[in-house]
Amino acid sequence: MNLLLKIASFTGLALTIVPAILVFTGTIPFEMHTSLMFFGMILWFGTSPFWMKEKEL
Repeated sequence: MNLLLKIASFTGLALTIVPAILVFTGTIPFEMHTSLMFFGMILWFGTSPFWMKEKEL
């Protein structure tokens, strides 16, 4: 379960970084960039707190 959360989190993080580079190089249009970044943001913030939380002592 933890591995799946990490994979989903890093996929979301990649979706917030890679589209900006692709728009800069002219590979994708700006409208697609905003959609991909929005989906990546939701995926990152929706999954990362579950595996990044501190363990209770």
